[in-house]
Amino acid sequence: MAKVGIRPLGDKVLIKRMDAEEVTAGGIVLPDSAKEKPKRGKVLSVGDGKLLDSGKRQALQVKAGDEVLFTSYAGTEVKVSGEEMIIMDESDILAVLE
Repeated sequence: MAKVGIRPLGDKVLIKRMDAEEVTAGGIVLPDSAKEKPKRGKVLSVGDGKLLDSGKRQALQVKAGDEVLFTSYAGTEVKVSGEEMIIMDESDILAVLE
């Protein structure tokens, strides 16, 4: 995995979105305008965890390298070194793919 120039804070997670499907299950080739942004990505880095009222940090459930599913409008898109990535709250992640 390439070194990324962003370190998320708190319970934030940095994700690289997977490429959109080029062909449907039925074999139809999709033009760029018809492709839906995938709701699946790979975790590149994670923050230190959520700060609790007690002053302790709650560890995140995801780690760098995990493949995850997230909500449609999750996070904020950022561009780093020409690559598009998303910074989102861990709570926007729905599941880890195994």
